[in-house]
Amino acid sequence: MKNKLTVLLMVGLFILVGCGSNKEQKQKVDKQEINVSSAGELSTLDSAFYSDIYSSDMIGQATEGLYRLNKEQQPELAMALEEPKISEDGLKYTFKIKPEAVWSNKEPVKAQDFVYSFQTVVDPAYGSSSSNQMDVFKNGRSIREGKAELNTFGVKALDEKTLELELEYPIPYLSELLVGTPFMPKNEKFAKEQGKKYGTSSDTFIGNGPFVVEGWKGTNDTWTLKKNDNYWDKENIKLNKINVQVLKEIATGIQLFEAGELDYTILADTYALEYKDSKQATFVPKSMIGYLSPNQKREVTGNINARKAFLLAINKAEFTENILGDGSLPLNGFIPEGFAKSPKDKEDFRKQNGELLTYNVKEAQRYWEIAKKELGKDEISLELISADTGNAKKTIEFAQGQLQDNLPGLTISLKSMPLQNRLDLQQQGEFDLVFGTWTPDYADPINFLEFYDSKGGLNTAKYHNPDYDKGLDDVKNALSNDKEARWNKMLELEKILIEQDAGVLPIYQGALGYLKSDRLEGLQVYPFGRSISYRLAYVK
Repeated sequence: MKNKLTVLLMVGLFILVGCGSNKEQKQKVDKQEINVSSAGELSTLDSAFYSDIYSSDMIGQATEGLYRLNKEQQPELAMALEEPKISEDGLKYTFKIKPEAVWSNKEPVKAQDFVYSFQTVVDPAYGSSSSNQMDVFKNGRSIREGKAELNTFGVKALDEKTLELELEYPIPYLSELLVGTPFMPKNEKFAKEQGKKYGTSSDTFIGNGPFVVEGWKGTNDTWTLKKNDNYWDKENIKLNKINVQVLKEIATGIQLFEAGELDYTILADTYALEYKDSKQATFVPKSMIGYLSPNQKREVTGNINARKAFLLAINKAEFTENILGDGSLPLNGFIPEGFAKSPKDKEDFRKQNGELLTYNVKEAQRYWEIAKKELGKDEISLELISADTGNAKKTIEFAQGQLQDNLPGLTISLKSMPLQNRLDLQQQGEFDLVFGTWTPDYADPINFLEFYDSKGGLNTAKYHNPDYDKGLDDVKNALSNDKEARWNKMLELEKILIEQDAGVLPIYQGALGYLKSDRLEGLQVYPFGRSISYRLAYVK
């Protein structure tokens, strides 16, 4: 009798637990709430100041520009009511802003909000690292170089809901460009009230996109995205709440995913190999690149032979295959594979321009001996810094081993730190070598090449080659209507940057591996630009 009673109690308990679990799951589905991880912290919500993919992703959840990407990852109208009217010379685009478009505080989205936002990016007094992105507009470059006044900028509000964009040169990819984070609007009134505090926390930021950021104080590693009830397309937003937490260690994210506490988390390193056959794992090729940037204002890293030695001394194939293991590829150039094709014969840029300065220890040591003689040193010590994410740490540890093993007399010390600290040191020029990643905003090689414009805000390495600068200008202006000549110039520029000057040291082309719960659908994962969008996602 006692045994029968025990069995009955256990069965009853099992039923109660099962019912409770199902009820809890149903409640989660009903309220459309998910838990996700981010591999890096949020450093800003100001679209003029972001320079990392994690901040860009969050800005993209909370703001929306003239265009957004549809489920086929093609530009579609967003804040724009209709396709623009284009002048006969192809230089003036006139947009109408949706009358129903409002900010999360219910104020209307105005044409002037775009003007103000774009001005904060181009104005050198504001200090945006994306200022070169505004070169496409009339006088954009001249303004950021201090050669023209801000009131001559080719972005104007003709009335409250009419925006005119005057281009410096015709570009065939304007809609793709305007999806990018630097081209998001800002509520001018609110931003001016916040001043320098704008975007430093969720309380000092408002958006016009599908979600509202809540609970981010500027330094904490958790926050939420809540459905924006004032979003113009709110009827098509199914998720009510997204709980975001920063997990820099891949293992932690996987443990939480396996415990049912995460619906989305990144896969990398040996875990990518472990989960490669899992139905919950997905691997997406990316146009993101990982690279080492040498500070060219410092004695050793300013030496061209030392830089070539560094680049030739790293076995990139070993790193991508045995350390990352997530589908990433060794990169022997600055433009990744599968990113852009020639206008004439549709040949891939990377394939056409070949492999530049590939792994070769003997050649690396030859350049290294030349560099040591030029520097008058036999023993050299340098510091390599990075963000403190798992992938960044693994990259610099591998680079340290390769450089020290293959270049006699070289000692590399490592320092990992929160992303914002790393960015601050870069802007101050306080580094020898820094590891970073870059993801383009649109599919044109110029978006990579202009990174090393000598007067661009992203060029913290202070690379400067007048021929390279002139070539960038030609690509954007003189050659803008000659597609084949423009393409050939970009091929030439990459060879100047990598093969001739070793101005940047590319390591790998990334891939995004992630785990997604079975209940989560509609996630948008992008090959370039921002990495992820939850706008179309839902719990089934």
